[in-house]
Amino acid sequence: QVQLVESGGGLVQAGGSLRLQCAASGGIFSSYTMGWFRQAPGKEREFVAAISWSRRSPDYTDSVKGRFTISRDNAKNTVYLQMNDLKPEDTAVYYCAADSSNRWYTRAKSDAYDSWGQGTQVTVSS
Repeated sequence: QVQLVESGGGLVQAGGSLRLQCAASGGIFSSYTMGWFRQAPGKEREFVAAISWSRRSPDYTDSVKGRFTISRDNAKNTVYLQMNDLKPEDTAVYYCAADSSNRWYTRAKSDAYDSWGQGTQVTVSS
């Protein structure tokens, strides 16, 4: 399994921006589908964004389209989530995940991913 470590979370005012990073070690990062999920207090973990090994056609949940951008640097074994125009409803713990089977059709399902980071807190104040 690949080990994942997220960073970049914090407290920001509504309308602000944050850039999350997820550094991977072990495994073959460049061949994995990578995803970002989030979990707000009292809610289930939900899909945010995913990017394939080839970086083609990233996918986003509707609520973040046009505001968030997922990207990856395979040379640095890192995946990013640029979050702009943040809203209070974006407040959550954000998790990075890796699917070593690279099954793009299951990208929005948390149980498709076999490695997870510890999470990073994002808090957006109104």
